[in-house]
Amino acid sequence: MNMIPSMKTGRRKKLTGLLGLVLDGTRLSGVALRRSNGSLQQQQSFAVTLSLDPLTAAPELVGREIRNHLDAAGVRERHCVVGVPLKWVLTAQTELPPLPEADAASLLQMETERGFPCDVATLRLTQSVCKLAEGKQLVTMAGIPGSQLASLEQVLVAAKLRPVSFALGLQALQRPADEKSDGVLALLVGENQVSLQITNRGGVAALRGLEGAIENESGHPVLHAGLVSREARITLGQLPAEVHQSVKRIRIFGPRDLARQLADEMELRFEPAGMAVEIVSSYVPDEFGVELPPAVSLSAAFSLAANALTGRFPAFEFLPPKPTLLQQLAAKYSSGRLQTISAAAAAILLLVGGLFFIQEVQLIRLRSQWASMKGKVSELDSLQQLIQKYHPWFDDSFQDLSILRELSLAFPESGDVTAKTIDVRDGNIVSCNGTCSDTLALLRMQEQLRQAEDVSQLKVQEIRGKTPEQFTVEFHWGNGGGNEN
Repeated sequence: MNMIPSMKTGRRKKLTGLLGLVLDGTRLSGVALRRSNGSLQQQQSFAVTLSLDPLTAAPELVGREIRNHLDAAGVRERHCVVGVPLKWVLTAQTELPPLPEADAASLLQMETERGFPCDVATLRLTQSVCKLAEGKQLVTMAGIPGSQLASLEQVLVAAKLRPVSFALGLQALQRPADEKSDGVLALLVGENQVSLQITNRGGVAALRGLEGAIENESGHPVLHAGLVSREARITLGQLPAEVHQSVKRIRIFGPRDLARQLADEMELRFEPAGMAVEIVSSYVPDEFGVELPPAVSLSAAFSLAANALTGRFPAFEFLPPKPTLLQQLAAKYSSGRLQTISAAAAAILLLVGGLFFIQEVQLIRLRSQWASMKGKVSELDSLQQLIQKYHPWFDDSFQDLSILRELSLAFPESGDVTAKTIDVRDGNIVSCNGTCSDTLALLRMQEQLRQAEDVSQLKVQEIRGKTPEQFTVEFHWGNGGGNEN
């Protein structure tokens, strides 16, 4: 279900060779692959440091620098799949209740506009969905400013390259769609940040770039493993309980020394909670469903190219729309081959004229059908708009007022027990802070509240102080009886 505007790449041309590129800060790494007879063959690989920033420097200059590096490495492949930096990506997340598709699309569009700190029309948007219990969905939305992608495309054109995909390197290494990615927290140690991804049930549950996790001191990277561990715990805590509890594995990618340092910290913090930590340093034999080159090194660039050559599409695809057929034909025949221009132009005019004729016939038929149903459609459309506007938020139970009424009935009129704050979380978890003259008065109030039909799981969370005593009680609303201390 695609409920927000997202980029469409159309049907991709089946390629037998690809260049995988990964841009990480100023570092550009690449692997040229070719598929032949059910196996992958690695042609060339390289890793260089760019002197120019692809986003700020002139695209022609950056493209020329990249082209020089490719020529020096002997790379001749033109088609490429590019791993864009995670720091370019803006993310937002929302949990959708089970709703009709039209209502869900409306709600998700509203959450998209509210979740991003900019105009969503300026972003290339895509999304990933994790299925939750009771028909709910956890939707992770990701977007990259179109201006940044346009700059990157200009750089690649200047480098004489043809991009077929803009994706994320971490998602190529740990594909969300794989069954073995269920309940996995993946970490990729890069040049100046650590990328974090949590996957569950075929989707991305969390995606973050941990800035400040790596510092380069005198040319030597220093990893702040404690910061990564802390941010990972925070990210897990922000997820729904069922997703958090499903995460049982932590997989770490990156340079061996830094990955080992990070693994030691993660083992110390997460293995007591039942999470297994592993350093991923090589591919398994059936990683891509084809035979791999001997002694191949694990890298995001290799994974990006291998996934594309084996027909595995990325979870988040940021490639801008391709030119139309007319634009492609115009570009193809603008290179001086004058003898083909007349034939191409005549074919285009004939094709366009035929399409317009077919369209006019269809329009005449559709106008006739519309005239007979216009009145009923207008009436139904007005009713549907009212239903979509008010139905998802309509509730006649007056739950908050009912909770306050039950609390007021439980508190004694003598004023021996008083409330300071009342907090309702997740729709049915009620927390009440207040004061009481003595413990006996609190117990009487608690017993009175426990007898209420809609109160369950009543607990005294805290009692402190003396005369008056301060207390905190918590209970669930709407589950019927059955309390526990």
